[in-house]
Amino acid sequence: MAIETRKPGAPVQPVIQQGRWPTMPSNRAMSLGLMLPIAEQNAVANDSPRDGFWDTVAMAKLAIDIGFDMLWLPDHFILKMERHGGEARGVWECWTTTAGVAAALPGTPIGTMVAATSFHNPGSIAKMAESIDEISQGNFVLGLGCGWHADEYHMYGLPYDHRVDRFEEALQIISPLVRTGHATFEGEYYQARDAVNFPRGPRWQEGGPPILFGANKPRMMRLTALYADAWNADWQDNAAIVAERMTLLDEACEAVGREPKGLVRTGGSQFAMAGCNYRWRPISGTVDEMAAAMHTFRDVGLVHYLCAPDPCTMETLQDFGEVIRAFDRG
Repeated sequence: MAIETRKPGAPVQPVIQQGRWPTMPSNRAMSLGLMLPIAEQNAVANDSPRDGFWDTVAMAKLAIDIGFDMLWLPDHFILKMERHGGEARGVWECWTTTAGVAAALPGTPIGTMVAATSFHNPGSIAKMAESIDEISQGNFVLGLGCGWHADEYHMYGLPYDHRVDRFEEALQIISPLVRTGHATFEGEYYQARDAVNFPRGPRWQEGGPPILFGANKPRMMRLTALYADAWNADWQDNAAIVAERMTLLDEACEAVGREPKGLVRTGGSQFAMAGCNYRWRPISGTVDEMAAAMHTFRDVGLVHYLCAPDPCTMETLQDFGEVIRAFDRG
């Protein structure tokens, strides 16, 4: 599917300079975000008791208290991991939970990391994003991706084929609806006919909430360069890999005539806390060693950095506060 170098709703001004990227109270060179654990029994990590919504809110409040700048939520229906012998474990629904946390913590920066466009109609995604931006008082980041966990697609009868094609079409509806409030598009998978996104949230004059993509392969990098305000490098324990991906992102921007520095660069790492027994590529060690590892991601140019402690409980989150304080000490 051919793409022009510019589409309706494509980003025009860098969101940090424009003031649309959430204000981070810490004024760090690299702000910090927490990936809130909203899966049943911490589905990708340890066997912990089932947490409810208000447990999530309590954890979110603690995260801000110990020094995190922003909160993020994943988007899954279920997770079936080898760690649990392929047993399906549920996840609280992303959009409604994000809206609830945003309402419980007024004005706190919050985002989806990342919402699967193929779970919902593109117009519905734009409407939900606008509504959460209103609820969060203009502090929402719309993180999007094409989905990856095949089991949940098969379980819920969702198409898993041509995911990037579907993602590309969805963007041509979501992006203009979020940025301008209007969209018309006729595609193979999605259509919008004089669709509108009203009422608009608090940032309608500036182009709505920032749009972030999770991407690390060439075609998704190109779509990031065309449509996104921000980019996420996925979970990594090695900053050198993130730097390599940033070079690919720069090349994708140059190929479509976009200034690479205009994209907000984000990434994240898993952290092995006491009791950890399962994570992808976790960072481990002493408090100072973990903080030093975080600095390497700042040094390669990330503006925002997500942390996923494992296990993530109220107790281990308190402990991670020591890592944040060590990070701030430099």
